[in-house]
Amino acid sequence: MKKIAVFTSGGDAPGMNACIRSVVRTAVYNNLEVVGIKDGFQGMIDDSFIPFTARSVANIIQRGGTILRTARSEAFRTKEGREQAFNNLQKHAIDGIVCIGGDGSFEGSEIFSTEFSIPIIGIPGTIDNDISGTDFTLGFDTAVNTVVECVDKLRDTASSHKRLFIVEVMGRDAGNLAMHAGIACGAEDILIPETPTYISNLIEKLKSGRSKNKLSGIVLVSEGDEFGGAYKVAEAIKNQLPEYELRVSVLGHLQRGGSPTANDRLLGSILGNAAVEHLLKGNTNQMVGMVKNEVICTPFSQALKGHARISDKLIELNNILAI
Repeated sequence: MKKIAVFTSGGDAPGMNACIRSVVRTAVYNNLEVVGIKDGFQGMIDDSFIPFTARSVANIIQRGGTILRTARSEAFRTKEGREQAFNNLQKHAIDGIVCIGGDGSFEGSEIFSTEFSIPIIGIPGTIDNDISGTDFTLGFDTAVNTVVECVDKLRDTASSHKRLFIVEVMGRDAGNLAMHAGIACGAEDILIPETPTYISNLIEKLKSGRSKNKLSGIVLVSEGDEFGGAYKVAEAIKNQLPEYELRVSVLGHLQRGGSPTANDRLLGSILGNAAVEHLLKGNTNQMVGMVKNEVICTPFSQALKGHARISDKLIELNNILAI
């Protein structure tokens, strides 16, 4: 192996730049040439390749987002699109690829690698933390801290005006972000896709809090919660508890941005290094992740089939602490 490529795909996540930096410098350290592919799989089709040196990735470890950008690619879903991407890789003499992204990125990588026998190693980058084979994904820690910072500020207003804030966070299919941030900021309740939402239970909890002179509060709702999101939850509460002064806050894409935390910078650095080392060993169709502070490899097929589940202990902990 003499030359590798790195690209980012799917939603951007803080820590991706730290990971790109690690991939590039590990490659250079091992006397490999390295190029970056802009705009994900679409850039592979459009021949958006740029050469990297160790200096090319200076001063990016602290930056959010991704310097390589990311984009959806309908063309890559077709055999013709993937063939064009492979022709461009051959033109640039690429021997292996590092893909930084989520489950959709890994699914595309597995298909591509199988069709054209190009070695690919994946690195999990998603603020949802919903990929099995790693305890944490790139961007999750930063996103949790962003949510906590926002909710702390909302609680100041909630306490001052005796208001109940219903705060919606990202998580269409996974409630990890809501659960971790909710416990960290002392939310009165946390509604997530993984568990049924019983509005009657939430109403009783709020009534009980009122009887104990709890006059303000925060309820965190994952966007994928079965009840339909923060506005529908707020409407149901208002119908049954008209005395509550309610406010809804949808944090949206604020959660994706910002400078990565030390944990995400470290995770990106470790996994970027591991990805290159596994390419040099001849491995392919695998994702590198961190489990119990050890780097492990998980086949794409297994990472895609398994869905990182929320610990029952965390759910129980929230119920205990929110009394």
